[in-house]
Amino acid sequence: MDDDRIRWDARWRERGEGPGEPSALITALAPQLPTRGRALDIAGGAGRHALWLARRGLDVTLVDISEVALTIARAAPGPDVTENLGAASGLDAARRGRLHTLALDLEEAPLPPGPWDVILCFHYLQRSLFAAFPEALAPGGLLVIVHPTRTNLERHPRPSARFLLDDGELPGLLRGGLDVVRYEEGWLSEGRHEARLLARRP
Repeated sequence: MDDDRIRWDARWRERGEGPGEPSALITALAPQLPTRGRALDIAGGAGRHALWLARRGLDVTLVDISEVALTIARAAPGPDVTENLGAASGLDAARRGRLHTLALDLEEAPLPPGPWDVILCFHYLQRSLFAAFPEALAPGGLLVIVHPTRTNLERHPRPSARFLLDDGELPGLLRGGLDVVRYEEGWLSEGRHEARLLARRP
């Protein structure tokens, strides 16, 4: 919706920063994530995770409602623009990925067409998307979800309750065709009460 786009554009303008570093919750999954193939970063903002995935060799599509955020991602040293990121990450040139950006309101439009080898959804809750995930993933593809739960309100006033998972809700949102590889929920390393799920399409 236009109101959401305006609000998020304003937030990213106010920040006036680059993409930032990827979450330790995501980088801890590095041994389980592929370094080749296609990845989709849903509502990925300025691309801190999309850029990290592309450095590892994936061809990444970053989707967000905010064109301001996507402009920040495109301005960062990165994949196609990224010889230096490939060198810094220790990957040779043949394994560097690419970053594509797409301004999209996922409440109004479907997921970009797959198949995807990785779908990442970090701190974005749209329950209706879970029906689309199994078909969007390639066989063997991985779904990564990280999102705070209602218990997070015990220590943090934001996000508000309407943007939070119920405690224990996340595994039940998975539709048929995906196997849970790893699931945990609690006060995780970055100070929030979060659910983290890694699922695979057989």
